[in-house]
Amino acid sequence: MLTTYINGKIFVGTDEQTFVNTIIIEDDKIKQIGNDLAPVGKVVDLGGQTMPGLIDCHTHPKYIADALHGTACTPPNVNSIKEMQAALRQSPSYGQGPDTWIEGWGFDETKLAEHRSPNRDDLDAVSTDQPIFIYRSDCHSSVGNSKALELAGINENTPDPVGGKIERFADGRPTGFMREVAATQLLIRAKSAQSYQTDLTNMVNSSNHYLANGLVAIGEMMGRMKPYTTLKLYQDSVKEGFAPKASIYYVFDELDPTQPLQPSGNQHLRVAGIKVFMDGSISGETAFNKEPYPSGKMGVSLTSVAKLKQAVDFARKNKLQIAIHAMGNAAIQRVIDVTKGLQPWLDKMPSVRIEHASLMTDEMFKEIDASPMNYALVTQPIFYFAEDESYRNYLSPAQFKTAYRIKAMRTSSAILGLSSDAPCTPWAEPDSPFYSIYAAVTRKAANGDVVNADEAITVPQAVLGYTRDAARIGGFTNNGTLEAGKDADFVILNKDIFTVSPADLQNVKVSETWIGGHRVYQN
Repeated sequence: MLTTYINGKIFVGTDEQTFVNTIIIEDDKIKQIGNDLAPVGKVVDLGGQTMPGLIDCHTHPKYIADALHGTACTPPNVNSIKEMQAALRQSPSYGQGPDTWIEGWGFDETKLAEHRSPNRDDLDAVSTDQPIFIYRSDCHSSVGNSKALELAGINENTPDPVGGKIERFADGRPTGFMREVAATQLLIRAKSAQSYQTDLTNMVNSSNHYLANGLVAIGEMMGRMKPYTTLKLYQDSVKEGFAPKASIYYVFDELDPTQPLQPSGNQHLRVAGIKVFMDGSISGETAFNKEPYPSGKMGVSLTSVAKLKQAVDFARKNKLQIAIHAMGNAAIQRVIDVTKGLQPWLDKMPSVRIEHASLMTDEMFKEIDASPMNYALVTQPIFYFAEDESYRNYLSPAQFKTAYRIKAMRTSSAILGLSSDAPCTPWAEPDSPFYSIYAAVTRKAANGDVVNADEAITVPQAVLGYTRDAARIGGFTNNGTLEAGKDADFVILNKDIFTVSPADLQNVKVSETWIGGHRVYQN
């Protein structure tokens, strides 16, 4: 079946300036693009700004699926623990019985009136009958009530997991605050073990959320082996209607390094790589830095040189991409030191992805440029947009000056990808590409602060970070540009993103999302 789409301002995505007004699609593929092409088959009037379907190459769809039915514990509605308690009592899960978890997400203790994290006693005031689980804004740490701790088997005698910490009151009783991913997973496993069907239903229901944001492909950066494999959750979700394409990255700590993990699947759903955590987050003062924070803290090192080498060797032997979480400059430097002398083992996508790359120096970029390794730098402008206060408070002026150097990333030899890491930031719309594009172009935070203005990029450059370059990084070879032979996945926007005022970029929305030549979302 042939369809001709006319009257569009179509950003092709091959470079920063190529636009056409006509696209011809045959079945689910692009047959031809150009200007004023003679219509064939059915004719559809695009009537506005069109671009390739967007790609969020670093996100957490399982967390998003949970968050969509959970409670947002973020400003502007939640600014204190008291308001958090009130919001949790308004959750649809509240009062549904002891087998139903009450969930929330997005709190940042620096934004709460009490200037502390909630604890089990705060959450027990909401319910002691139902388990309660709330993600901190970085999605590394979390807090649970007494019922959640009980279901996870956590008490005063439970040892801290490797790479995590169970925070405790002075008497040794767990506070409910689970610091870093390894500790948080103790609660998540208890929660997920309760009902696979609930997780599946939430995942399927999240599909429209991605389509509403124009996201036709996503990178799942927290693949799990327990209590079930993430691949199984996605396979079952796709069968029941989950629409976006997905690539899965399994957490290396949960794999047996003696057992192979081969890339598998197809362009719609596949295992693409492994994920390694070098450190924590800046907003939690756990990013691993060379210089101490003004508070004197140094952050946390979660992966040694020896273990990182083991992970890199595993990825190389199994022809997998390795995606490495590194926010602090010491963590990033360790990644560069271990990988810069290696030859790439993948040719169609970067072998090494540095995720976040929050604090980078000129010397780091020089080392990347001099290396034979094919790197990607995948960063999140939404972080400094939503978390500016934490960065200003926790970083020295010299450290802050190296934060999110997006322009320098783009001019380096690495491929730059923009992404959300959603829902791991205290913002009510954490994976809207347009807030990230706004922040990348204006360098303005939500509070109006300007963050390193000399690192701004242009709108077309930012869009490429969500289309062409995100596709190259994530291995979505049939997406990213609107060229003959590619999948007919595209979005129509409510505003011309290339001509609106910079201040209006955050107000751009998706009017329609098309996958395979079929409209799958309309606002």
